[in-house]
Order: sequence, then C-alpha cells, then structure tokens
Amino acid sequence: MKEKITKDDVMKKTAVVCLLATICCTLWGSAFPAIKLGYQYFAIGGNDSATQILFAGCRFTLAGILSVILGSLMSRKILVPKKTSYGKILVLCMFQTVLQYLFFYIGLANTTGVKAAIINGSNVFVAIIIACVFFRQEKLTMKKLIGCVLGFAGVVLINVTKSGIDMHMKLTGEGFILLCTVAYSLSSVIMKKYSKDENPVVLSGYQFVIGGLIMVVFGLLWGGKLTVITGKGIGMLIYLAMVSAVAYSVWSILLKYNPVSKVAVFGFVNPISGVILSSIFLDEKGQSFGLKGVVALILVCIGIFVVNYQKNVPTIENQAGLEKECDKKHEKRRNTEVLSD
Repeated sequence: MKEKITKDDVMKKTAVVCLLATICCTLWGSAFPAIKLGYQYFAIGGNDSATQILFAGCRFTLAGILSVILGSLMSRKILVPKKTSYGKILVLCMFQTVLQYLFFYIGLANTTGVKAAIINGSNVFVAIIIACVFFRQEKLTMKKLIGCVLGFAGVVLINVTKSGIDMHMKLTGEGFILLCTVAYSLSSVIMKKYSKDENPVVLSGYQFVIGGLIMVVFGLLWGGKLTVITGKGIGMLIYLAMVSAVAYSVWSILLKYNPVSKVAVFGFVNPISGVILSSIFLDEKGQSFGLKGVVALILVCIGIFVVNYQKNVPTIENQAGLEKECDKKHEKRRNTEVLSD
C-alpha cells in the first residue's frame, strides 16, 4: 500500500524548493527595472522624492491587500491578526516596508538599476552580521566571514573607476541603497523572531498594508502627486504589487516547511536577475556585461553561496531543537548579566 503524499512532503522536495525559490528571487530582481520604468510611466522625476514615496506606498498597500487575499484563499479562511499581533506588525512594517523602501525608492532614482541590484545583494551579509553580533541568533563562523568579505568586495568593485573608488557616490543614491539593506536585514531578524508564534503570511500581509498607508500619507503630506496616469503606469503598479504579494507569500511558505539555509541559498538569483533584467529593459548593458560588472556580480553571488551552503542540512526537527537550545543559552546569559548588574 502506497503512503499518501502530503503537502509537507511536496514542499520539502529539493526540486520544488529550487523552482519556487528561483521564481521568488527572479520576481524580486525584476522589481529593479520595473520601478524605474514605473517612474517613467508616471512621469516621476529623479528628485521628486515625495512622489516616489507616494508611488511606493500605493504599491505596498495594494501588495498587502493581495497578500491577505492570497493567504486567505490558501488557508480557506479569512486571515485576521490576533489582538497581540498588532504591535509586532507595526514594528515589522517600520523596518520591512517604511524604512527599507523609503531608502530603496529614493536611492534607486539616483543610481543605476544594475548598481542597485548588486549593492542590494549585500543584504545577506548585513543580515548575518546583525543576527550574529547584535541579536546573537547564531554564531559568526569563518565561513560566514569569508562569504561577507567576498560579497562586500563585489559591492566595492562596482564603484571602482579608472581613477580608483568612485568618489561621486551619492548619499541619496548608493548610500540609500546600502541603508535599505540594513533595514531589510533588521526586518529579517525580527520576522524570524516573531514568526515562531505568528503566521508569517499574516505578518507580511498586514505589515504591507499598514506600512504602505503610512508611506502614502507621508508622500501626500510631503507634497507628492501622481499627475500623469496611464494604462502602462497602472499595469506596472499592479505588477509590482503582485511581485511583493506572491514572492513574500511563497517565500514564507517555503520557510515554514524547510530549514532557512535550504531556501536562502537561492538568494543568489536575486542580484543576477536584477542585473540581467536591468541591462535588457533599462539599456544598462555596458555596466552589467562589462568585465567589472561581471566580476562584481560573481563575487556577490559566490559570497551568498558560501554563506548559505551546507553539506548536511539539518532536518526541521533538529533545526528547531538547535534554536531552542540556543534560546536557552541566551536566556541563561541574560539572567547572568542581570544578576551581575
């Protein structure tokens, strides 16, 4: 008698994880050229930060609504946060949506899509440093350090010119993209902590809605206006909302059934798709396929792979046991510090 194949079994298959994770990262990578094209369709200038934030707010409000609808359909019930969840959703939305995309949208308007895609690829390394050094969720090993060095080498290389390091980097350009990666990394650590007791789809969906509305209000108060409305612009806005809704929902499901390392290793697809799609749709071929761009991209991708690669990936049960043991050690350390004070 054949054993019944469950949803858990399907979602744990390497081929399924590879396909779905690659789709997620390709969608995220496509956001780089899509946003810049959205600026063109809505006639949003590079210096019009208020309207850029308004545009972002519209995208994420719609993305949150779509995420909740998608999650409710999959769960066959309307997803509503618990009363104790709203505080967590508010904290998460400030990092994952408001701060991250405030820096991202303004930064992307003041740099190239290729450059932004490669710099944004460093979020894996920033997340590891924050998780290891500040939140102590895991150990900072030599393998992780090597991966971080390789990745940041790629970030530095993309800014090197014939005369050395590109000293013309803008704080509101490449600088804001780097700050975006910090906000994203903090949101990843916070999501990992909160999702132990919460539905990650609920957290993502509602934080998008709240964060998006905050950005809409902020953009309007700042003087932002979407004065040029076209069919192409509306279509691009809907596409960007779907990118966030679908990718974050599917990614959350993958993380539910698999160890983080098994899913995160596919993150190298994000900068690859961002660079390739930017070069195609934004006519940035010279930067992306030049020797410097290729080497920088390779370094970032190798760094991501080195950080995440494991010969023997632990089972979900063992992973959970390790996390509980780690939590107990941190709790014991905190108690010791309190007593010493």
